[in-house]
Amino acid sequence: MASHCNGNSDHSESLFKIPPIKFTQLFINGNFVDSISGKTFETVDPRTGEVITRVSEGNGDDVDLAVKAARHAFDHGPWPRLSGSERGRIMMKFADLIEENVEELAALDTINGGKLFGLCKVMDVPGAARSLRYYAGAADKIHGTVLKLSKGLQGYTLREPIGVVGHIIPWNFPTIMFFMKVAPALAAGCTVVVKPAEQTPLSALYYAHLAKLAGIPEGVLNVVNGLGETAGAAISSHMDIDKVSFTGSTEVGRKIMMAAAASNLKPVSLELGGKSPLLIFDDADLDEAANIAFGGIFFNKGEICVASSRVYVQEGIYEKFVKKLVEKANAWVVGDPFDPRVHQGPQTDKKQFEKILSYIEHGKREGATLLTGGKHIGQKGYYIEPTIFADVKEDMIIAKEEIFGPVLSLMKFKTMEEGIKRANSTTYGLAAGVITKNLNVANTVSRSIRAGVIWINCYTAFDVDCPYGGYKSSGFGRDYGLDALNQYLQIKSVVTPIHDSPWH
Repeated sequence: MASHCNGNSDHSESLFKIPPIKFTQLFINGNFVDSISGKTFETVDPRTGEVITRVSEGNGDDVDLAVKAARHAFDHGPWPRLSGSERGRIMMKFADLIEENVEELAALDTINGGKLFGLCKVMDVPGAARSLRYYAGAADKIHGTVLKLSKGLQGYTLREPIGVVGHIIPWNFPTIMFFMKVAPALAAGCTVVVKPAEQTPLSALYYAHLAKLAGIPEGVLNVVNGLGETAGAAISSHMDIDKVSFTGSTEVGRKIMMAAAASNLKPVSLELGGKSPLLIFDDADLDEAANIAFGGIFFNKGEICVASSRVYVQEGIYEKFVKKLVEKANAWVVGDPFDPRVHQGPQTDKKQFEKILSYIEHGKREGATLLTGGKHIGQKGYYIEPTIFADVKEDMIIAKEEIFGPVLSLMKFKTMEEGIKRANSTTYGLAAGVITKNLNVANTVSRSIRAGVIWINCYTAFDVDCPYGGYKSSGFGRDYGLDALNQYLQIKSVVTPIHDSPWH
């Protein structure tokens, strides 16, 4: 079983002095304000299950105010009318301010989401600044095309900002997801209303504060804390929002599509669930394969949409591979995410914690072999051991449904054709991986699996320049790369006649 480090808040204070919470209201039209109803809700520290603070609870009325501010900023304000280079300059300043506050921002995602403090400092928060700079550099490179029309006409296209965008972001990567959505929208000249996950609103509010300091005009970036069924639903169905981008569950994604269609037929981008396969072939380096497979599922405590939760190992190396994987699980340290010795912090909230444990019980009842883990750790907080099941069948619940936690299903395959078929036996299609030294195998598998991103001899190898999104029930649309920027732009064709032209 995994080892465990002390996870109490007193111990955390000895490791890092947690800063006071500065922002708990809604951020609308450049100001922090209470919700219209005056309601608040608790935000909880998953290390202990104790309340950190209360934040304002926005609902449909607050969303209306935020949309009104965003609409005015888009229709009459300076942001979409600035040159791309000027928008980029302000976004660069925003990125600089993020880097100046990296420790405080990382601490917010740690106490609010159970994320590793050290990793947030070197990956999540610097990644936010990188995203802003990437799209800041693209803001003055938005071009249309000149058209050669068949008649006596001249034509060209314009790329125009789509308008007011509603962003509904998840709780597993509060910082990264905030800027994965917001950065390209700002670069395009859009104005935005962001609803952070109710579990992890604290860093989003801090980013709103920094946006104002950076010089982003009033109404351009608004943050409305609230519940999905109220604030999220209001964004999805709002008649004056021009686009919605959502990352979360497939179930909620369907509801957002229905609300968007039933209101003003706004376009939506959906990055949804996954049950991603990782195929490991006989020729793989065992140590490298074990490291990749282990990190693919247990990184971020398994709370990652692309988690390699189904690992298929070719039968020639299966037994040796399983042994290495179990050894790694037994050496894995679960505990206080402020502790630099810790590899895995608590699950984000009690609901997710209990859901994961219930899936583990399903796996046991259905006859899968529990190799290691399977239990919660400690007397308080939402800690779960890294859990590995073997002898998993395709029709088992743990092989079919997204668990979103530190639970791995191991399966064996004989041939490449069998591996591909089983990898595709899912309603999801977000990501997949293949580990092999054979280039032909790597090429065949990567072109045969129906998923939005395929990693060869690596996993979770994200980059802001690499488009990311799903096939099938994992959604549509792309985050990252210039494809993401284009999602926030409309194409307008302009045609005029050319009289007495010497050529056509």
